[in-house]
Amino acid sequence: MPAAVPSIAPKKVGMISLGCAKNLVDAEIMLGSARAQGMEVTADADEADVLIVNTCAFIDSAKEESIEAILDAHRGRGLKRRAGQKLIVSGCMAQRFATKLQDEMPEVDAFMGLDQIADTGSIIAKVLSRPGSSPDSKAAIRHPPLVDDSWQPLNLVTRKPQYIPDYDTPRFRLTPAHSAYVKIAEGCNHPCSFCVIPQMRGRHRSRTIDSVVHEVRDLVAVGTREINLISQDTTYYGMDLWDQKAGPTQPVDSTRGVTLCRLIEALDAIEGDFWIRLLYTHPAHWSDELIATIARSRKVARYVDMPLQHIHPVMLNRMRRETSSEHIVNLIARIRAGVPGIALRTTFIVGFPSETEEHFAALLEFIEATRFERLGIFTYSREDGSRAAKMDDHVHAATKRSRYGRAMALQQRIARAICLEQVGRRIRVLVEAPLVARSEADAPDIDGRVLLDRPAPVGEFIDVEITGPQIYDLVARRI
Repeated sequence: MPAAVPSIAPKKVGMISLGCAKNLVDAEIMLGSARAQGMEVTADADEADVLIVNTCAFIDSAKEESIEAILDAHRGRGLKRRAGQKLIVSGCMAQRFATKLQDEMPEVDAFMGLDQIADTGSIIAKVLSRPGSSPDSKAAIRHPPLVDDSWQPLNLVTRKPQYIPDYDTPRFRLTPAHSAYVKIAEGCNHPCSFCVIPQMRGRHRSRTIDSVVHEVRDLVAVGTREINLISQDTTYYGMDLWDQKAGPTQPVDSTRGVTLCRLIEALDAIEGDFWIRLLYTHPAHWSDELIATIARSRKVARYVDMPLQHIHPVMLNRMRRETSSEHIVNLIARIRAGVPGIALRTTFIVGFPSETEEHFAALLEFIEATRFERLGIFTYSREDGSRAAKMDDHVHAATKRSRYGRAMALQQRIARAICLEQVGRRIRVLVEAPLVARSEADAPDIDGRVLLDRPAPVGEFIDVEITGPQIYDLVARRI
């Protein structure tokens, strides 16, 4: 008899994904591509033949976190059990800085960009079969590392990304089974002076309605209860496909072509019990049509994420937000009147260049008057390559920290008052863990929780009665 051919174990791929939900979807696509090539996914970095660090580069702290994650991953290769492990860096930082990092981080085996995420499986195979090696793992704890002068990481990044996923793009879900992110578009057309996302992720490009519907239908069929629609600018969805291209401040208008309204209507027709959550909307594109569409929808959660960044007209102008204070105030009033009970989430930036106490006081006054159900504050981060980085009158770090603290203290008082108003209400929640749930007003990972009095089945909707607040969270009893 011929000798038995020894089986070759499939290569194992690990992932460290940083940053936003959009980056998480990219990570899922990368792992899906690896699985399609016969590789295994592992959550244990020590088991991985290849470790991917999916980076964020939105602000300085995110870049620092990404760099530290890369160096930590490399230092881990100094351990015997991880000898020979390959290291790939992907995501926004790789997309933006790969050429520079190629020289500064020879620890890395390859850099890949946003256009390469669906080809991750073949890229991993290429890295594994590449002659030569990255720096000796025994030198991993040294900085700078000992390297072979002839070694250079692969730089596979292409400029001006064009990629968008489709419904049949392989994915390996990293979210709980009951909740998923669906990326409906990629890129951004807005010129915000503090932001470099258009430089990293390219121009706005939408998926087709059929593609999104197909993906959501498949997710609902396997028990997903919450669909979180994401993109850089969700309200601009479809408008890049119009025969006459929509400008960056064009409101939703379905008479001109594909819009978020038509997508919501198509998703609303899918059978099943699930929520649709709208994340990353822009105030410039809202319209009465969109408000009415949400109000009619049986599936869209009464929750809207709409980053506003500031309210003072001078700051909005310097930030190049393409909206006015009057527009924002009027829009919020129309949304709340058109969709009773809706929860509004927003974010603001404090300490933007030339922000004065007068400008900041106007922001505090607006926050107190509007009483946002959910609110986050960022301190301005100077981003190289952005218009704002070149501005004069940058605000001192201590002033930025002080304004952050004052704004968050105000919001904490508002949040507690809003939570107290919920006591006695009966609401429907989605169970995250046996004793933890989320309401329609709570997006995963960023908003509050509903703490249950007794265990409930994970991934199911239940009815509860609110019995008390815990600052940003609510306490409830099952009905």
